[in-house]
Formats: sequence, structure tokens, C-alpha cells
Amino acid sequence: MSLGQIIRKKREGLGLTLDEVADYTGFSKPYLSTIETGRVKPPSDELLEGLEECLEFEAGHLQHIAHVERMPADVRQDYEAIDAENRQYKKILKDIIRRKLKPGTLGRLLSQYDLDIRPESDQKDKAGQVVPVINKVPAGYPAEFDDMGYPVGFADDYVRCPDIHDPNAFAVRVVGDSMEPKFSEGDVVIFSPAADVQNGDDCFVRLANPHETTFKRVFFEPDKKVRLQPRNEMHSPIILRGTRINGLYRAVIHYQKL
Repeated sequence: MSLGQIIRKKREGLGLTLDEVADYTGFSKPYLSTIETGRVKPPSDELLEGLEECLEFEAGHLQHIAHVERMPADVRQDYEAIDAENRQYKKILKDIIRRKLKPGTLGRLLSQYDLDIRPESDQKDKAGQVVPVINKVPAGYPAEFDDMGYPVGFADDYVRCPDIHDPNAFAVRVVGDSMEPKFSEGDVVIFSPAADVQNGDDCFVRLANPHETTFKRVFFEPDKKVRLQPRNEMHSPIILRGTRINGLYRAVIHYQKL
């Protein structure tokens, strides 16, 4: 069921007219009608929040559906296939727990499900994991960072990375010149939360109090301090307390802008 169909079904179930929903949300009746009939792209989060309140949806429910619909067709197909497979695995686990199955009977249970359990080496080659480009990271002084409110793994843009196996990997575009000459403005850098961070690594750095981010080389100094070192010698390093850091993610792939 599409986003528009879900909205229309809930509205009619509550006995509301399009005029009433338009009055509540502040958006026109004709526009709401095009959403319900699927003649426009998924609406803004502002409107979706209003529809969630008006139509008594759980907060974030319509936004999640809209974010999935905004994904490129090939990415969405992969996501939905993985989601369907995960649902099957959950059903299998529930059956095992409910029926208290012995190891010898698991094979018969698994045979009831259409799952691809071939070794990875026997499966077709893939073009690589799709990684979301969530926003831009300043290669300069730490600045406010906005992930646009997307759930993990979602974005307006994606890059395909052949050697990434971290499901939480993400990409950002570089802004500024403090990491030149290695990283220039406009380059896309992929970061892996699963990768170990060592002295001198290039990292996406999340800071607290206030919430800021930056892209720098990281060095661990005495007295629990951390030095954020630019690669560009024209920029000065930043030394701060380690307690301000609430995330260090090492750069693992670099796509240069040509």
C-alpha cells in the first residue's frame, strides 16, 4: 500500500473530509488530494507531521514511509528485499521459541521457508553496499551538523561502495580546505563506525556541548585530551577534552571530485 493510500484509508476510517484535514494542516485540499492519489512525490516532513497528528498516526510513522518512497528504485528494491528476509528470520525464531524445537528438527522447519542460505562465495557478485550520503562535514572549524532527520541508512543521495561491510557506514561531502591537499571541497568520504581508530587517522568527529562536527586527523594526547589536526598547514590544530567527543568514525573510502 502506498503512502497516499495509507493516508486516505486512515482519513476515511476516522470520518474526516479533505476539507477538515486541509484546515488542520494548513495545506490546500487539491494538494492533499494529489498526495492521496499518488500524483506527487512524498510531501515534506512538516506536512507529514501535521497529518500524523490529524489522523492519529504514531509520531514518525508517515515520515518513515515517505523516506522509503523517496529512495532510488534500485536502493528501495534492495531495502525491501532485506526487510522481507529479516521478517522471515524473525518468524523462524518465534517458531523455534514457541515450539521448543530440538536441533534435529530445525532442518525440517527451515525447509518450509524460501531462504537463500548458500555460502557467500556461491552467490552472485554484487556491485557493493549502498551507503547513504547524509550531509556535509566541515573540513574547518567545528560546525553544527544536520543529518536532515533521516533514520539510519536513509538519505537523499547514495554511493555504492564495493568493499564496505559495515551496515552503519555513512558518507558525507567535504566542505572547506582544512584537510587539503588530501581531501578537497566536494569530495565524498565514507566513514565506518565499526573501524578502529588509531592516532593519526582521518575521522568524522562528533562533539557535545555544543553539538558540532568536523573532519580532522585525530591524535590522543596526555591528560585525556584529543588534538584535531588539519592536514592543511595554514590551519591551526584544535585541542579539547576527550569528554567532549561523543563519536569518532574513521574514513575508509575517498571519492575525489574531478
